[in-house]
Amino acid sequence: MVWWVQVEFYMNENTFKERLKLFFIKNQRSSLRIRLFNFSLKLLSCLLYIIRVLLENPSQGNEWSHIFWVNRSLPLWGLQVSVALISLFETILLGYLSYKGNIWEQILRIPFILEIINAVPFIISIFWPSLRNLFVPVFLNCWLAKHALENMINDLHRAIQRTQSAMFNQVLILISTLLCLIFTCICGIQHLERIGKKLNLFDSLYFCIVTFSTVGFGDVTPETWSSKLFVVAMICVALVVLPIQFEQLAYLWMERQKSGGNYSRHRAQTEKHVVLCVSSLKIDLLMDFLNEFYAHPRLQDYYVVILCPTEMDVQVRRVLQIPMWSQRVIYLQGSALKDQDLLRAKMDDAEACFILSSRCEVDRTSSDHQTILRAWAVKDFAPNCPLYVQILKPENKFHIKFADHVVCEEEFKYAMLALNCICPATSTLITLLVHTSRGQEGQQSPEQWQKMYGRCSGNEVYHIVLEESTFFAEYEGKSFTYASFHAHKKFGVCLIGVRREDNKNILLNPGPRCIMNATDICFYINITKEENSAFKNQDQQKKSNVSRSFYHGPSRLPVHSIIASMGTVAIDLQDTSCRSTSGPTLSLPTEGSKEIRRPSIAPVLEVADTSSIQTCDLLSDQSEDETTPDEEISSNLEYAKGYPPYSPYIGSSPTFCHLLHEKVPFCCLRLDKSCQHNYYEDAKAYGFKNKLIIVAAETAGNGLYNFIVPLRAYYRPKKELNPIVLLLDNPLDDLLRCGVTFAANMVVVDKESTMSAEEDYMADAKTIVNVQTLFRLFSSLSIITELTHPANMRFMQFRAKDCYSLALSKLEKKEREKGSNLAFMFRLPFAAGRVFSISMLDTLLYQSFVKDYMISITRLLLGLDTTPGSGFLCSMKITEDDLWIRTYARLYQKLCSSTGDVPIGIYRTESQKLTTSESQISISVEEWEDTKDCKEQGHHRSNHRNSTSSDQSDHPLLRRKSMQWARRLSRKGPKHSGKTAEKITQQRLNLYRRSERQELAELVNNRMKHLGLSTAGYDEMNDHQSTLSYILINPSPDTRLELNDVVYLIRPDPLAYLPNSEPSRKNSICNTTGQDSREETQL
Repeated sequence: MVWWVQVEFYMNENTFKERLKLFFIKNQRSSLRIRLFNFSLKLLSCLLYIIRVLLENPSQGNEWSHIFWVNRSLPLWGLQVSVALISLFETILLGYLSYKGNIWEQILRIPFILEIINAVPFIISIFWPSLRNLFVPVFLNCWLAKHALENMINDLHRAIQRTQSAMFNQVLILISTLLCLIFTCICGIQHLERIGKKLNLFDSLYFCIVTFSTVGFGDVTPETWSSKLFVVAMICVALVVLPIQFEQLAYLWMERQKSGGNYSRHRAQTEKHVVLCVSSLKIDLLMDFLNEFYAHPRLQDYYVVILCPTEMDVQVRRVLQIPMWSQRVIYLQGSALKDQDLLRAKMDDAEACFILSSRCEVDRTSSDHQTILRAWAVKDFAPNCPLYVQILKPENKFHIKFADHVVCEEEFKYAMLALNCICPATSTLITLLVHTSRGQEGQQSPEQWQKMYGRCSGNEVYHIVLEESTFFAEYEGKSFTYASFHAHKKFGVCLIGVRREDNKNILLNPGPRCIMNATDICFYINITKEENSAFKNQDQQKKSNVSRSFYHGPSRLPVHSIIASMGTVAIDLQDTSCRSTSGPTLSLPTEGSKEIRRPSIAPVLEVADTSSIQTCDLLSDQSEDETTPDEEISSNLEYAKGYPPYSPYIGSSPTFCHLLHEKVPFCCLRLDKSCQHNYYEDAKAYGFKNKLIIVAAETAGNGLYNFIVPLRAYYRPKKELNPIVLLLDNPLDDLLRCGVTFAANMVVVDKESTMSAEEDYMADAKTIVNVQTLFRLFSSLSIITELTHPANMRFMQFRAKDCYSLALSKLEKKEREKGSNLAFMFRLPFAAGRVFSISMLDTLLYQSFVKDYMISITRLLLGLDTTPGSGFLCSMKITEDDLWIRTYARLYQKLCSSTGDVPIGIYRTESQKLTTSESQISISVEEWEDTKDCKEQGHHRSNHRNSTSSDQSDHPLLRRKSMQWARRLSRKGPKHSGKTAEKITQQRLNLYRRSERQELAELVNNRMKHLGLSTAGYDEMNDHQSTLSYILINPSPDTRLELNDVVYLIRPDPLAYLPNSEPSRKNSICNTTGQDSREETQL
């Protein structure tokens, strides 16, 4: 048998008291109505009091009865009694409902006491008619109205389920308190002066305002002692109450300034804004972001909301107070992991969210974990907000695959450092491309190289649809190399890539077989984008006769002219008719000139011809053709091409590269220790054919994979593969063992343990001093250094009294004052690509907001991604045999017509011809003792040396004193036989004649002999720092080529031209035509 039991929930709410309590207190909406009604009653009572005062006729005489009795009409009395009854009933009912066992707590409450004072006399007058004209201080109901208003605001926020602002509440309390004080004082003065001056309400208002404002004109003053006492009491109350309110308001204001308040919902819906989430905001990071973000014209109306958990830094606060930033940048102190803070930043309405990692943390993995959580929190709160995330470690990248754009610091860092070893100054090239500049830097400098370098640094990557472009529309249906060459010849723009409408992948230099379509998106390098360019032809009379094919002739070279102004570039289209024979021309030479100049350059074909594409040179390893059969067999046995069998982390792009046939045992990887497989203990013993690349790092992290892969890419000839030595510690002995004396490059990676320091810029101190030691010990070694802060690059290869470095420092300050984002670009180590800071690549993430293709293009250039059909970055050196080409335009044509390469810039090295400082000239004792003419000749010879290359020898005066001191010692010494004394004297002279360079060389030589190493390589090392190097990105077509110029090329993908025939057939073709192909493509 089943018994049904009825269970009733919330039984206490069925009682009458609980139902009343639910209606009057617990329910927000009904409670809000009750409090609004109560507030209206209090205002009505105050209004009735004012009406009574205005209707009353002032009585004559100064009797005290006028204080206790007033003239009150019957209707007015009836209204006041009704209001009093309702107010008293409501007060008693609410006191009963909120009663918790302590009756005195309810009775002694100030609102209850005021209610009794204002309501009970009217109720008594109902039963005692003679008391109807009794004075009742009804104006005190203003304080009850203030209390009801505060409760009403709280219930309002509870009803609409919104958290009220503490600032709003405090301002409301302050204003209501001030109004209540003034109203109470007005009514009190007016009533007490009934036996005095008979002041009206307006006079009382005037007196109160003058008194509370501390002006005190004295024209209206209280006369009776009661009114004077009342004024004193009100002033005391004001002095106690108002400061407390102001103090609380000031505290809340300061807290609001620290936390930043809220971003207005109305502004978020009407204005566009982006959110920047960082764990700690430094002034350098902030200025880099703001300068790069607002460098784009279409972002001028955007707001930047910074969400940071830490309090605003003093320097940051000072910068954000500048009018240029204060109106557009809003700082909010909060966490991205709190929905409340994300709501304050209006993340769901933001155009984008940038999440940056803190690279100065000791534990970089922990910093990545915080970044991942921030990205997850933002994606959960605002799934439609585009995410731009910066991550430090590559192994953490797969956690944020959902982000729209991701920049992994270690991936880009190691890839750039690796390419620096084979394509010099790649880091500088990429840094200049991803920075926004107008090319105005260095234009006021007296040196020509700074003008050229600064002007070319303004080149950036832009995009445009081919059919909408003036640059490329005429090349529809033509090959990519044809469009690239003729666009550069005609407009000075460098077409580097294309993206098909039906394919989201970007192809860098897809080669001559790629035919341009009208819907293709073209990516090009230029000083500004086409939309900001104005085109004009200098020969207006022949303008109507100009046709598209007019510029297609291979024998015409236009004169390139660029006039840069505020964001707009005017490109002069010069007359491209035939020049005189004395000018540069690409026409075929005469018969007599063939003996003194190589044949002219073939034209670039509109549509690729199979015979014109030299697939043998693109596919085959050129080194294999130049080696003997035995060397070829041995190299083929040693290397094989394929994909790495193991990936160090999830998300790494597979790269086709050179691999060993068999895995090397782990014990054989130790270079300085022998094992059972080999007995070598130093790099010299291995007998490497190519020079080493040494990587000095703290740990062998997963990011090192991106350093090795570009150096082992499949398109690199086998004979050019450099051995890579990882140096985890760099004492002098280990440096010598790993072959530093015959190394091609040494890469010094910034150590994670030194990235954080009490003083920010001191994080690079250890790295800088160590590199300076290497520079002094091995002056000819090419050292590539990574720093944490770009500002510290001025200390690289530091020479205290170098006049030229001081001049560059002044130039840097001038460029910074002009607002340049690349003020550090003229520092010689940066211009030469010998120093790099990963923070300079932060702009890559910022630019992606406007140019969503920049990360993809940069990854393709660095070899981090390999898209089928996309080219790769490489370089070639101009030799004496190549100077017949003369200009950059002819080189462009030569490359496009032969191998399909697209040049994008030049790395130029020049000799410095500057006067060195006196302390840098090495003067031997003999030169000092010679005549003045010999001194002048020696000084004249030193003028042709680089100011940064001469040794830091001692001052000539110090050497003179040292010589005199040595002679005095030799005179005071004991007497020896003639030969012995002469020998000792000669040794002493040799000792003091040594320069600092000789002392360092002797130190290294002695150490190498102690370790049993050969000193042959070190003896040949010379100080060749008398040169300066810089990059010219997309130079003008008429730029003259110079000896030893290194040209940056984007070479087509060799795998894209694989023939369908058998491998044996391919090899036979290469063997028969390889000789002729090399002759034609040799520059």
